[in-house]
Amino acid sequence: MAQAHEAPHVGAPDPELKNSPIFDESDNEYLSLDLEIETGACYFNGTAYAIGDYVCSGDELLRCEERGVWVREGSCLAR
Repeated sequence: MAQAHEAPHVGAPDPELKNSPIFDESDNEYLSLDLEIETGACYFNGTAYAIGDYVCSGDELLRCEERGVWVREGSCLAR
């Protein structure tokens, strides 16, 4: 897992800008074949991030997964 200090802090999602969906790690719904959101990147406030990148939104650590969705990985707060 990426260290929290390495992940850019991106703030809260702005509904006026392009954002990829955010799911919990235990949520298998994003793997549904019915979901038609497949992209090669994740978006947060209009900025594209590569698959495997991490960002901090508030204190939540998000990881960009295949199909272009964010998955909550835990906390960005230093331990």
